[in-house]
Amino acid sequence: MKISLEELLARDGKLVYKTRGVSMEPMLRQNRDLVMICVPAARLRKYDVALYKRGKDYVLHRVIRVEDGSYRIRGDNTFSLETVPDGNVIGVLSAFQRKGKQRDVSDRGYRLYVRFWCAIYPLRYGYFLFRRAAVLTARRLGILPALKKMKKRGQS
Repeated sequence: MKISLEELLARDGKLVYKTRGVSMEPMLRQNRDLVMICVPAARLRKYDVALYKRGKDYVLHRVIRVEDGSYRIRGDNTFSLETVPDGNVIGVLSAFQRKGKQRDVSDRGYRLYVRFWCAIYPLRYGYFLFRRAAVLTARRLGILPALKKMKKRGQS
């Protein structure tokens, strides 16, 4: 019998597991970093990392804006916001372990990182759009394979 994350949180008050997926990079690395999730004591705040249910999937993303009855949430390595109702949130990140070192979300270094990463979002998004447009243009011009070869040679 498979137990759900909601049941584990209700039973133990916390979850510890390895992350899957790349949506929270560079902070959390897939299949390498451990996260500790706790039951939220109150409504989440801006910059909290929420564990929520999207259909049958569980997702760990950052709260960008708190709204009445919901949150606007986005992964650190994604560019689209989604609205998540309060009822879908089942937990909140309280700590994570990276390279054998545990980091608490109340640590000053973590809080500075989060604010910096969110502040440079417009630059990251602009770079993403520029790169996507450059790839599409290269593909239309038929020069994308040649550019990929050049990139491979430059990395050797």
